[in-house]
Amino acid sequence: MKGKRVFVAGHRGMVGAAVLRRLAAEDCELVTAARAELDLVDQAAVRAWMQAQRPDAIVMAAAKVGGIKANSDFPVDFLYQNLMIEANLAQAAHEADVERFLFLGSSCIYPKFAPQPIPEDSLLTGALEPTNEWYAVAKIAGIKLMQAYRRQYGRDWISAMPTNLYGPGDNYDLNSSHVLPALLRKFHEAKEAGAASVELWGTGTPRREFIHCDDLADALVFLLKEYSGHDHVNVGSGVEVTIRELAETIARVVGYDAELVFDTTKPDGTPRKLMDSSRLHAMGWNNSRSLEEGIGQTYSHWLQNA
Repeated sequence: MKGKRVFVAGHRGMVGAAVLRRLAAEDCELVTAARAELDLVDQAAVRAWMQAQRPDAIVMAAAKVGGIKANSDFPVDFLYQNLMIEANLAQAAHEADVERFLFLGSSCIYPKFAPQPIPEDSLLTGALEPTNEWYAVAKIAGIKLMQAYRRQYGRDWISAMPTNLYGPGDNYDLNSSHVLPALLRKFHEAKEAGAASVELWGTGTPRREFIHCDDLADALVFLLKEYSGHDHVNVGSGVEVTIRELAETIARVVGYDAELVFDTTKPDGTPRKLMDSSRLHAMGWNNSRSLEEGIGQTYSHWLQNA
């Protein structure tokens, strides 16, 4: 990556900021564009910006993201905006002859009842989880875009599928956040208020895997350097916990032992979601921190910057 111009799309988000931190250690030039400067949903604006900037590589961390409630309330936003962002960036990058493009997907691309751990070839083998299918369909389209440009034009473009993410810069809005930051906020506010209990959606039995955003960023830089293939690559920690166990871990980190109350009228989502990251690990990357360590670092960062 020495001397390359690298555009990190979505640099103000949790993942994009982590990628910037990681790339700062590389001998490359970083290119960013704030939302006020570049609307990625605007095709003409993206094309003009790309022609002017002409990066050598793109890491696409820009996306419309959110949890179960947000996906349910705003299906058009999740489908339309993500489709437009990825299509506009891909076509503009092709026209500007961008050498490398790393598209970031999500583990929700896989079928609801995919085999566990989920291998890459599970894609499109079954029905999606209904609670986030709008986002998933858009991300599947992004993977196929990378493969299509690779096939038709010989572009050395790749895709990576991260598991559930957390870390500095996460979204703590209870109406749109994912489970880990939502629980961090709930336990923190319960501690501040002296509340006896914390309410969780569902039964607490679904199993989830998490990876710290800085560990993901390290894996992405590794892939940019080492991987050139048609198939997308899973990026996960290989460790899973139940939602109840996650809540108990967060309680320890926050230092507040509240009663866990499960609202079973709310959906659980996918029963289990563990990625098979053996392809990535076989390439030589396996560098994720423990969940409790990562949550502790995340909580400290949030307290300092809230």
